[in-house]
Amino acid sequence: MSEQSVAQSVAEYRIEDLAHHSGATVRTIRAYQDRGLLPTPERRGRANVYGAAHLARLRQIADLLDRGYTLASIKELLEAWDAGRGLGGVLGLVAEVQGPWTDEEAARISRAELDGKFGGQPDEEAVAEAVELGVLERIPGRDDEFLVPSPQELAVAAELYAAGVPLPAISGHLRELRGQVEHIASRFLEFTTEHVFARYLGHRPPNDADAAEAATLVRRLRPLAQQTVDAELARAMRTFATRHLQQHLSPEGTPPPEAEPRSVTLPPQTIRAVQALVGQENVAAFVAAATEREVQSRTLDALASNHMDYHRFDQKP
Repeated sequence: MSEQSVAQSVAEYRIEDLAHHSGATVRTIRAYQDRGLLPTPERRGRANVYGAAHLARLRQIADLLDRGYTLASIKELLEAWDAGRGLGGVLGLVAEVQGPWTDEEAARISRAELDGKFGGQPDEEAVAEAVELGVLERIPGRDDEFLVPSPQELAVAAELYAAGVPLPAISGHLRELRGQVEHIASRFLEFTTEHVFARYLGHRPPNDADAAEAATLVRRLRPLAQQTVDAELARAMRTFATRHLQQHLSPEGTPPPEAEPRSVTLPPQTIRAVQALVGQENVAAFVAAATEREVQSRTLDALASNHMDYHRFDQKP
């Protein structure tokens, strides 16, 4: 064992020293102790003495917090670790899920280049909107440069602007599109969890082997969502673009038929509630029937209201 390892193994800290070395505050360390996240320190007289294990545990907690875990989940993971179940598979699964879901690499753009792409005049309101949407990210200490997480998305916005679409319309469209895409992502995750990942993640925390197998499946299934959306978007664009062109070229300007089916985005929690009530295969039928019943109910209410209004009018002297 090296001298450094020996020194680390016998290191002792007061709580203030532990806070300094770990980056946590004294208050946070005490809160972790109260939650059972830290081993009990050695009591010497009136002082608590901490060791290298406490420092390592604090660094583990900080790493898991950075990965998006809650303190309750971290406690379960650390209890599994203490019971002899490895965390390697779990952390590998986390890294796989939190890793990039696209081959696109972030880039940087100067403020002058950005202004040049969008009319050549500075537009602080548009920049603030882009930052809020995550299209641009500010770089600390650099007011003249931005990080661009998705250069492709920024390029699309620039092309739309060059084609005559106003910036507020572009940002509004992105917000609407993002909501719809997030719904698709949520449904895909629910679908794959139900049919694939439930067998690996049914117990919390999963054991090392199941977590490693789930990580492998994430790697395999990761491109499927984008491939499916790409294929369906291409199909829909061809269908609707052809239809729109026919309408614009038609001398009569025939409007689209009213009976044409339209998709409506529902909140994921609504979908889950309906699934629990009637099953996955009956969700569409249930939503359609519930909507039809509501329409009929409101129609009857309107007819009754109109009749009462007419009756009152008719009874006036």
